[in-house]
Amino acid sequence: MTSRLIQRVVFAFVVSLILLLFTSCEKEQDSDRTPVNNIPAKPASCDHDNGGLILPDGFCAGIVADNLGFIRHLVVNNNGDLYVTLRNQRLNLGGIIGLRDTDQDGKMDRMEKFSDIPGMGIAVHSGYLYFAADRAIYRYKLIPGELIPMRPPQIIVSDLPEQSLHAGKSFAMDDSGWIYVNIGAPSNACQADDQVTGSAGMDPCPQLDKQGGIWRFSATINAQTQDKDGYRFASGIRNAYAIAWHPSVNQLYIVQHGRDQLNELWPGLYSAEQGAKLPAEEFLLVKQDGIYGWPYCYYDQIQSKWILAPEYGGNGETTDRCAQYPEPLIAFPGHYGPNDLKFYTGKQFPERYHNGAFIAFHGSYNRGPYEQVGYQVVFVPFQGTIPSGDWEVFIDGFAGAGGVTLPEDADYRPTGLAVGQDGSLYVSDSIQGRIWRIFYTGQ
Repeated sequence: MTSRLIQRVVFAFVVSLILLLFTSCEKEQDSDRTPVNNIPAKPASCDHDNGGLILPDGFCAGIVADNLGFIRHLVVNNNGDLYVTLRNQRLNLGGIIGLRDTDQDGKMDRMEKFSDIPGMGIAVHSGYLYFAADRAIYRYKLIPGELIPMRPPQIIVSDLPEQSLHAGKSFAMDDSGWIYVNIGAPSNACQADDQVTGSAGMDPCPQLDKQGGIWRFSATINAQTQDKDGYRFASGIRNAYAIAWHPSVNQLYIVQHGRDQLNELWPGLYSAEQGAKLPAEEFLLVKQDGIYGWPYCYYDQIQSKWILAPEYGGNGETTDRCAQYPEPLIAFPGHYGPNDLKFYTGKQFPERYHNGAFIAFHGSYNRGPYEQVGYQVVFVPFQGTIPSGDWEVFIDGFAGAGGVTLPEDADYRPTGLAVGQDGSLYVSDSIQGRIWRIFYTGQ
């Protein structure tokens, strides 16, 4: 662990203590003084340097909260309140933070932490706050005027698989009462001997029985389990922290975390450069009962085709059984780390952004000896169910000045996205615990 990372861990611990003390004081205040609707009448003041971000012309950014710890996904309630998840698997730190702007200045000045359970996915739906822990899905009843829930949560789903790799759960919700839960694969490529050079893949891969796919549950029934109530909606997906329901077309989309270690595990077939660049992070339209390739195949964005994985007899060029899998909508560069996906449902941004997709790339960690890449929020324009143009960088500057050798060298790592009622885009960072609000000014 580097000295910089140690400093950040200590800093996050101190921040957690401050939040706990702050919460204790806030709970003594009269909640009736807080407005039910606290969406600013005017745009929040943008920071002179846009909070360190680089944005397209006509956009500006302001920091609405900072130093929150290891935050992940976030959601904006209809009244402007923010809820963010906390998760650090190694330190077993977690919880949910509620944030409110009580004086309408665009900065969150009231913070209350509740729950100590590490988690990732979060959403507000039909008056409830839904929260995904590593092994369960909870929902809290929200009371108008109150920042944090007053009652214990209901357990919607329990007994989700326990695993180390890809343990975090993300989810999407439709308008028909379903919740779609990403259950990531517990391995890189389903090898008989995990991450051992030259080890063959298990065929069929037994991990696909309960992992490596999307499971659908009722969003309103308590005490469900994966075995009894879950429906395997789609399979062959290594991990999809970036998952979203597109409300305009009523379809489910993901951006997949592609596999790793092509060079390390198969040095006779892949060079270090190929291992750093391959495979793609795939943007997929997910259909019911669809199968999307993992672990048997991966998508090569350079050759623009599915390739048979070396664990299953591939040599970097063979396609074989992979022809059955659907083409990705977009093949992003390898190891970018897609961590969230949101379709723009607001009206504030120019029309070309309407119904398009924003994707938060957390950034790579395993491209050594090459520079780490990603650390961006990108935009994909949409027409109907498919992209209408190529992807473009929407927000840059997270990595800071100079190159990034190790992920902890980056200044910030974008990890969560949310769209507010006024059409602003919110972005969270997992290193400093910062949240930005992106606003269109036209200037």
